[in-house]
Amino acid sequence: MKRLLKKIILLQIFMIFPLGVFCQDKTLDEKKADLLDFKSIKNILKNDNLDKIVEEKKKALSNVVEKREKKVEKSFLIPTKDEIWNFISEYWIVLNSQKLRWDFKKPHYGIVSHFESFLEKMGFLEKKFKILILDTPLVSHFSLPSNKNQYLFLLSLPFMRALDLTKQEISILLFEDFIRINKGYFRDFVSLKEFKSLLGTSFKKGKFKKDSFLKVHKRFDQFIFKKGFSFQQQFNVTKEVARFLKGHPDYFSVYINLLKKIDYLIKTKKEFKSYVRVYPSPELQLNWLKNEKTKI
Repeated sequence: MKRLLKKIILLQIFMIFPLGVFCQDKTLDEKKADLLDFKSIKNILKNDNLDKIVEEKKKALSNVVEKREKKVEKSFLIPTKDEIWNFISEYWIVLNSQKLRWDFKKPHYGIVSHFESFLEKMGFLEKKFKILILDTPLVSHFSLPSNKNQYLFLLSLPFMRALDLTKQEISILLFEDFIRINKGYFRDFVSLKEFKSLLGTSFKKGKFKKDSFLKVHKRFDQFIFKKGFSFQQQFNVTKEVARFLKGHPDYFSVYINLLKKIDYLIKTKKEFKSYVRVYPSPELQLNWLKNEKTKI
């Protein structure tokens, strides 16, 4: 019994400790045998294509890590000049929701489809645009900068109602704003030098310059609510609209009539007197178009 117990104890010791503890110094033949065993295992792996599978797994893992790094890098990237404006303009709209009063229940006016058809007649195809209806006379109509080939229009419901505008008149009014925004007057005014220098860059290694973007929104306020367009800018826009409408005499007549209606409105309705501060002035526009009318 004692003998059996001794054997069991010895067996447990051999199981707990590696054989190398008892046989630390291997002979040359033993080392060669170990090497042959390793080579044979490696050959088995090759024969079973397991080594290729390991390499594929490593490559897949490397791709995952690379994609993750690119995603992190992208999160610090400021959009380019062609990609930033939707965010800037829409964020300004949200910040000014109380002034603009766009969050109200409104019926479907059918303005979008009519204006899309009007643009196509003027030769402008595949233009994406949104029209936001406002329940305030504070901003009668305006076009905000958007991403490339996209447009964002603001249009006052009280203004439309006061003038009793037809869909044709609304389309021509929006077309005027379409021409204005394409000329870049507003975008140039709000695009400060520091803001432009940040576009398309990364702030991963530095602090995000929030103030540069806030200054842009302040320029939005200054232009839309106070400054407006210059006489020269208004002249250029009026002449270009007339140039497009010359090929459609009926539209040109509607444009003349629309300007007359606006001119009368701002002279008789107090709530729309600030109109000329932004768009100087319907009366002048009519004078500029006198010669154009005689040519037609």
